[in-house]
This record gives sequence, C-alpha cells and structure tokens, in this order.
Amino acid sequence: MLDQKLIRENPTSVEKSLSLRGKVFNIDPIHKLTIEKKDIDIKISSLQSESKKLSKLIGQEINKSQNHKSVELNELKNKGNKYRTQISEFEEKKRTLDNQIHNEISSLPNPPSKDTPIGKDENDNVQIKTWGDPVKKDNLKSHWELGESLNLFDSLKSTKISKSRFITLIGNGARLERALINFMLDVHTKNGYLELIPPALVNSESLQGSGQLPKFSNESFKCSNDDLWLSPTAEVPLTAFHRNQIIDFELLPIKYVAYSPCFRREAGSYGRDTKGLIRLHQFNKVELYWFSDPNKSLEAHKNITADAESILKKLNLPYRLVDICTGDLGFSSSRTFDLEVWLPSSKSYREISSCSNCLDFQARRSSIRTKIDKKNKYLHTLNGSGLAIGRTMAAIIENGQQADGSVKIPDALVPYFGSDFIKTS
Repeated sequence: MLDQKLIRENPTSVEKSLSLRGKVFNIDPIHKLTIEKKDIDIKISSLQSESKKLSKLIGQEINKSQNHKSVELNELKNKGNKYRTQISEFEEKKRTLDNQIHNEISSLPNPPSKDTPIGKDENDNVQIKTWGDPVKKDNLKSHWELGESLNLFDSLKSTKISKSRFITLIGNGARLERALINFMLDVHTKNGYLELIPPALVNSESLQGSGQLPKFSNESFKCSNDDLWLSPTAEVPLTAFHRNQIIDFELLPIKYVAYSPCFRREAGSYGRDTKGLIRLHQFNKVELYWFSDPNKSLEAHKNITADAESILKKLNLPYRLVDICTGDLGFSSSRTFDLEVWLPSSKSYREISSCSNCLDFQARRSSIRTKIDKKNKYLHTLNGSGLAIGRTMAAIIENGQQADGSVKIPDALVPYFGSDFIKTS
C-alpha cells in the first residue's frame, strides 16, 4: 500500500512512477481525499486543543466559585459541549474518509524500483545470466508423455474427482513430489530459514495484506459460508503471520520457509499449458519469505534469489535469471528476478520462481513495523519460490529422460527418492 503522505504531497511523482507499469493511473480523486482528511485532522487537533484549554478554565472557575451553577460556569460548559459535538462530527467524517482512502489506495500497485528495467511486457524482460548446459536434442518427449508412459500421474481420472486442471500423482510420481519437498526444506533450513507449515485457508484481511485482494479476487477460490479462501501461495499466510505487530529490530532479518498446497483459478490462461504439471489449479510449492531491515532489503533480494537458485544448481537443472520489466511486474513487487528452468521438449525456459522485493508495500498494508532510532518504521518484505514443486518435477523428468524411456534422478535427490532412475515396470 502506498503512503498517504506521499500521495498528498507528491501526486504527480506517484502517477509518473505508476505509469511505468504501462497503464495510466489517475490518482487525483485519492489526492483530493487525502487533502480533505488532512484538513479534518487539523480541525480536530485545533478543537481538541481549544477543548483542553476550556477544561482548565472550567476547573479554575469551579475552584474559585462556590456556586457550581453560575452563569459563567454554565456558559463554559455549554461551549465545551459544542467542542465535543464538533469533534465527534469531524471524527465520523474522518472514519468515512479513511475507509474511502483505504479502498482507493488498496487498488494501486507498488511503484517499480528505479532499478527495474523499463518495458511493456514479458518481451522486454532482461536476461541477466544463464547457468548449465541446456539439452537441445530433437524429438525429445514432453514431461506429460513421459509421465504417462511411466505411470507417474493421471489427469483424466482426476476430472472425475474434481474438474479439469487437477492431477493425481501415482507411485513414483507421488514419491518424487515428496522427495522434492523434503529436499528443498532441508536445504533451506540448513541455510538459516525457520520452517513453518501455515494454514491452507486464509481470511480476506490476510489476502488484502499481501496484495491479492481486491485486485485478484477472480484468481482465488473462496469458501461460500465463511470469510475464508484457499491460499494461492504461502506468501499470504506468511505475511499475515506478523500482521499488526512491531518486530524487534534485533531479530531481523527473519527468514521463513514454508511448504504449502496452493490453489489458483488461473483465470485468463485457458488454452495454455493444459497438459502436464505446469499450470494447475492445485499445486505444491516451497516458499521463501523474508522480513528485512528496510535499509538492507536490496542485498536481501540478491540473497533470497541466490537461495532459490541453489536448488536448481544442486539438481543440475539449466536455468536463466531474468530481471522483470515494469510492464510485467507483479502487483505487490517493486522489483522481481525470475528464475526460468529449461524444458527440452519445448526448447524454452519456463518460470519456476519469482523472487520479489516488495519494500514496505505489504508491511504497510499489514501494519508490520520495527523500531529504528526509537521510531516505528515499516520493515520490508521479500518472497520467492524455492521452488514450485510441479514445475521442478517436470524439469527433472524432461532433462533426465534417457534413450530407453527411463528418467535419471539428480544425484542430490537420490537419497530422498531412494533410486537413481525411474523406469518402466
């Protein structure tokens, strides 16, 4: 959430910064509301000051007068009642304005960082580096073809259980998923992350705090009888874990890692990746999340990205690191580095992790602060997949495919999976 003071004092600068996302933002209505609220704050403060002075005069009049019903005293009391009435009326107007401003500002995204590349869409994203040697042979099978031949998962029967875009993992497929989850959690906890398993159902306030509401309501599954939603990512409950809290500065950075099932409608993506493990309504993910000293979040962004990269390196999966441009930036992010893993069947890189620095955007929405020089300051939050399990499995299956139809398991994963290969029975 943007700072009201920033909007009130520098509306043109805010509009210019937001416009880098490739869309025109008219914040004039919000600007007027913030000015109106500031005027009301000044009036309330002035009336409260006058009311305090009057209270002293009333006290003095009572002390010097034996007649507590004197004309002078009654006049002072009547004047005090008028002040209280005016203050009450202005406070009610302020509450109404606060709700209006909150609703309006909640719909505004995080301004891009000055370091974010300028661009319109994903075609303008900037490749920073590549790692590994991508397999570029012809006639390689896709992960869903291999998954079918090796009986790793079933999507057709899953439609009878739920609907399309859900999948049931079978045998070695389920075993590989479990191995990946445990492997990733072990790597990250050894690297200083505290493991959490948060609730899979989250309330509206949690979604608003992390930035999923109100903008992405159509992307999430909501329970009809409760104010609860299926969590689209562990980023949501991890942000809310410290909502309305002042965190001891000495504890920063706080680094969490969380395995969770994730649920997304994937609205607007129909016709894309309808086969296999890439774009499902339900998928598992290991999430990395930092609460950072606001003066150190730029370095923290590099670190959280490196931690996600370490999984790909340990699994020997070729990937590239991409700096996301302003027009392709996520709603809550100020700057994002994407990790894209190589999928040989399509001869292309596909996103497997987005590592984002949200600065104080989520902390402001969720009222998460720390004390710096005895003053409350919003801290910075960062998040990144470490990694998306299904996409990692797809990459392992495709990159590890052998001429005989089997799949080679990465060496680092063998102790978790219990075998070097997945073979046809």
